[in-house]
Amino acid sequence: MHKSHPPSAAPATAAASDPPALKLAAALQLLRQSGRDVPDPSSLDRVAWLQAVVDGLCELSSRDPLTGVWNRRQFDVALTGEIDRVARAGEAALVLMIDIDHFKSVNDTHGHAAGDVVLKEVAQALRECIRPMDTLARVGGDEFAMILPNCPPSFGHVVAERVRMKVQRRSVEIAPGESINVTVSIGGAFAPQWVRSSAPLWVERADQQLYLAKQSGRNRACLEKPMVSLVSAEEKGLLFGTSQYQDLE
Repeated sequence: MHKSHPPSAAPATAAASDPPALKLAAALQLLRQSGRDVPDPSSLDRVAWLQAVVDGLCELSSRDPLTGVWNRRQFDVALTGEIDRVARAGEAALVLMIDIDHFKSVNDTHGHAAGDVVLKEVAQALRECIRPMDTLARVGGDEFAMILPNCPPSFGHVVAERVRMKVQRRSVEIAPGESINVTVSIGGAFAPQWVRSSAPLWVERADQQLYLAKQSGRNRACLEKPMVSLVSAEEKGLLFGTSQYQDLE
């Protein structure tokens, strides 16, 4: 009597992931589809070429695919870094949370394709308001955020109003011959100087001001009054000693 044997298992290699060559081809296709330039392999040595591809993928993973601005993950990274800088240097920094007014009605009335056009146009208007040192990100469906380093409190409201007016004045063509105008509500909060706060607390304070702007009728900017922290030279020394980046200096 012959014993039956179970069918042999498939080779382990068959369940393995795709070969590296296929992964690289997929990565290059992804970069091309996103509109990013892929360097010619013959123009660089192999190590430099691969590094350029990796750099492109890293940036792609940090960008919002629809608007091209930074995504929420990159915003959180930038916010944490800015908190550390403000705590160590004592310079003022402002966070603006920006929400498109009545965005749902845009989608309901004109369709989601029109909504996507509005998001792109608002992102472009916001991009035109920032400096190279600033961070602009899309942090939610119709919500954007800005991190503005070295922004004195006396300039905060002027900056927020400039952003608000930039969007309000922009005509958005959602279809041939059909344009609409949209507005934004803005909430802002300054990081406490010489104090190591946290990203969630800073954003929460800005969100509270955004809520006030919406409750007050939308299409306006509400900024929290900056905190005043008097820190002694000894406390500043302790602050430098506890920096999370001290090993990098």
